[in-house]
Amino acid sequence: MTDHDAPDPLMALFRTEVRDQLALLRVVTSDVVKPDAIAAAHTIRGAARIVGFSAVAELGTQLENQLSGAVGRKLSAVETTEIAALADSIATQLDDPVVPLSVPTPVQIPIQVPTVTATAPQFEIDAGLLELFREEVRSHSATLTQGLLDLERDPGNPQRIEPLMRAAHSLKGAARIVGLDDAVELAHDLEDAFVNAGAGKLLLNADGIDVLLQSADVLAALADTELSAWVQSQAPAARALRERCVAIARGEKLVPTLIVATDISEPIHAPPASLPNIETESTLPEPVVRVTAQSLNRLLSLAGESLVQARWLQLFAGSLLDLRKQYDRLTGHMDRLAQGLVDGHPMETVSGNLHQARKEGERTRQLLLKRVGEFEDHAGQAEDLNSRLYREVIASRMRPFSDGGQGFPRLVRDTARSLGKPVRFELVGATTEVDRDILEKLEAPLTHLLRNAVDHGIEPPEIRIASGKPAEAVITLEARHRSGMLSIAVRDDGAGIDIERVRRKVRERALAPVNLVGRLTERELLEFLFLPGFSTATAVTEVSGRGVGLDVVHDTLRRVGGTVSIGTVAGRGTTFHLLLPLTLSVVRAVLVEIGGDPYAFPHTRVDRLIRLPRREVRSVENCQFTTVDDHNIGLVFAAQLMDLETPAAGNDDLCVILLSDATGTYGLIVDAFRGEQDLVVRPLDARLGKVPNISSAAILDDGSPVLIADVEDLLRSMDQFIQLGTLQRAERDVVTSRTKKRVLVVDDSITVREVQRQLLRAHGYEVDVAVDGQDGWNRIRAARYDLVVSDVDMPRMTGLEFVKRIRGDESLARLPIVMVSYKDREDDRRRGLEAGANVYLTKGSFHDSTYLDAVGNLIGLAGA
Repeated sequence: MTDHDAPDPLMALFRTEVRDQLALLRVVTSDVVKPDAIAAAHTIRGAARIVGFSAVAELGTQLENQLSGAVGRKLSAVETTEIAALADSIATQLDDPVVPLSVPTPVQIPIQVPTVTATAPQFEIDAGLLELFREEVRSHSATLTQGLLDLERDPGNPQRIEPLMRAAHSLKGAARIVGLDDAVELAHDLEDAFVNAGAGKLLLNADGIDVLLQSADVLAALADTELSAWVQSQAPAARALRERCVAIARGEKLVPTLIVATDISEPIHAPPASLPNIETESTLPEPVVRVTAQSLNRLLSLAGESLVQARWLQLFAGSLLDLRKQYDRLTGHMDRLAQGLVDGHPMETVSGNLHQARKEGERTRQLLLKRVGEFEDHAGQAEDLNSRLYREVIASRMRPFSDGGQGFPRLVRDTARSLGKPVRFELVGATTEVDRDILEKLEAPLTHLLRNAVDHGIEPPEIRIASGKPAEAVITLEARHRSGMLSIAVRDDGAGIDIERVRRKVRERALAPVNLVGRLTERELLEFLFLPGFSTATAVTEVSGRGVGLDVVHDTLRRVGGTVSIGTVAGRGTTFHLLLPLTLSVVRAVLVEIGGDPYAFPHTRVDRLIRLPRREVRSVENCQFTTVDDHNIGLVFAAQLMDLETPAAGNDDLCVILLSDATGTYGLIVDAFRGEQDLVVRPLDARLGKVPNISSAAILDDGSPVLIADVEDLLRSMDQFIQLGTLQRAERDVVTSRTKKRVLVVDDSITVREVQRQLLRAHGYEVDVAVDGQDGWNRIRAARYDLVVSDVDMPRMTGLEFVKRIRGDESLARLPIVMVSYKDREDDRRRGLEAGANVYLTKGSFHDSTYLDAVGNLIGLAGA
């Protein structure tokens, strides 16, 4: 690829990157040569090779070699001349004049760049390059924000300046690529401020840090806003901030003012009339997920192994053909032997055939054993490979906890500064691995808890000093793994929660009986803080006191299967403990059976599993309940909530899952417990909408599907059933045995199954369904049915095979069978009846009384 062959956007990107690296060389070689100088030369060489610009690549190599021996010292006059000559040559190749490198102090290099403005972009931005630009903005703006916070705590340390200078410089180059002059100039002014601070010409104070942080925010908005929308909403703020950044760079005293960027919470998709459409909705790339190069390499390696194993199956299939041929030879000998016995062949001939049959039988057995061994070995390898692949995919979703907490240091700093409280923020466990979905859901609750800690938890500095504490408070956010869960603590060293004030609030709002309030323990009182509208704040501020927040924290965590609790010590501080799953992609679940089918309940939402004797179930008016640990627990049949068949009463104990939320504890009666299992969560098809009481689905170890319960939805449904008094009773003397006729519908079409299910149910029959003949065969051997309705053409086992198996089983031979098919030829009808069906119908019979008449004639009315 040559310079002329490269796409224009790529060459523009290349030229800008080389110019930026040459400018960076000026900074890192102006005094003592820093390692960044070699990195800059290396970048020039690598970029040139990518676009096939061999002349620049060679010059970059020479430049890198020259600088390698000069790191950590000043350049000699000869070295300065040689390096400057190489830089000039590179600039000449780009048709760009450049100021010699011998200039001793950082200066603005008068490079002639293409005039790229927001109103007249020079080229249309490729979607891939635009996404790279956004990622670069995210990275460098995060470096700016964190670096400024570190610099504020350590203003005299020049090592804090250099990363900021590089980040601003990189943002300037990135903004130039997309043609946003306001962003380019703002980043340039930031860079100037950092250069002068690094040279000791100015010392950045808190007011200056405020302005620089606001500037970083405006630039960071480029990552999540359409470029045209940024021009409209953020460019005015960028221009205003430029003046203040210039003043900071000059060491001038800032005039107090407030620069507020226009709200961009509602992105503007339509660009102004005067601005060409830099990007449109249709050209936006799909969301990008960051995966480390190491993880991607491991996934590729595992994919390669998987491909090899898949190819082995083809070879194995060929070897099975050999086994088939061997089997055919064996059956040939057996046929000849049998024929010889029938025809009365001489004993010598019969003995010879018998000998050959035994010989072929042994060969077949040996070959079969060999193939079985090969398959078992392959199955073990496949299971190991799939396990490693699965773990690697899950690992690729994991991100360091710090990725979700990049904004928290700034949040604490700004909140504390607005309240006049010196606060130090500490993050412990930054590298703790967490699923990216969990990280996203944690942002809102942790934001509230941190703001709450600054406002409510931390005392004013004068009060802290008077009580013997340092004026500067400490707020700690800690994340770690604990027993397969993510444990997070938000801790402050403030005054702690006033338990008696909470008690007074509970009494004032009549949230508990008056005689009980005085006996509530500290733990019980702290739980009231999670109620909606509950607040102990004495005044409403911009930060808190509105009575909202902790209830949202509590609800958010419950929705992802987590919990939150509070611990406090008077005068020493408060800690919020959050416990939630490491990932939402995999859930540890309790498996139960409801209506004959498996269902899963997230382990973190299940309080207890109990077996309850029916005699311990009691009824009062419209409610049925039992007593567990001196608490009355309302009981509801899970089958009733799921609109499934409720099992008949018997002498067995009831299997009950105890579930709870803020309103209380409920008992869900299921058919049976089936143990625990880790499940890979799969979302339901969006076309289904919200399925009542179900959140998602998964596949069990045996390959069968299972629905995962939506516990929050179930709790609401249980409360509604209890309030309306529509419960099915669990007491032995109330529940009667099943009297309805039971029908099994076997069809591979979900639509046909559902039509038959609804039609039969509407006329009082109990209905189970099976997805094909094999499934139907398994079901009729496990349960009793009064009638089977079967399709003809189905996978795994056809309807004809299914019917023949039923008729061949002594215990099922008299079971009435209706065959229903789209095939209406006389030959099809004859084959169905010959297989053993009592009635053969077409699927058009659903539209009149023919179908129901046939069912009634065979087994009578539903309740008869």
